[in-house]
Amino acid sequence: MFKIFFEDVELGNPDRFGAYEVTRDEVVDFARKYDPQPFHVDEEMAKQSVFGGLCASGWHTCAMTMRILVDHMMDQGFAGMGSPGVDGIKWKKPVFPGDVLSVSGEVLEKRESESRPNLGLIKSRYQVFNQKDELVMEVVTNAMVLKRGA
Repeated sequence: MFKIFFEDVELGNPDRFGAYEVTRDEVVDFARKYDPQPFHVDEEMAKQSVFGGLCASGWHTCAMTMRILVDHMMDQGFAGMGSPGVDGIKWKKPVFPGDVLSVSGEVLEKRESESRPNLGLIKSRYQVFNQKDELVMEVVTNAMVLKRGA
């Protein structure tokens, strides 16, 4: 099941992965449910917005990024045990239907947990790119990772 534990994680070591295609229906469905601003749900109003067209909610971009991350972690056998939170999210460019998202991740810090001896903590920066290699989002995350033999 798990192949990569806290002890195996190295600082730096950038990794690029994922290919998630954004669809119009998904953009509108997500926005109707969670962020029904006109530029996320109405194509005509979106054309007149600062975005120039229908675009995904930033929170939807976070959700799609999470899917890419979890798929990658599961494929790699990463012993992730959840997250105590993020240090920041920056939405750099809008995400439009038809965009294909990929992620570049890099480990910034790692340390042993003081309260849970079976876990380590890892801080990573993830950058999300569209198919034009434009940076659309950046997020700094904190992850709890199981130690080998724990």
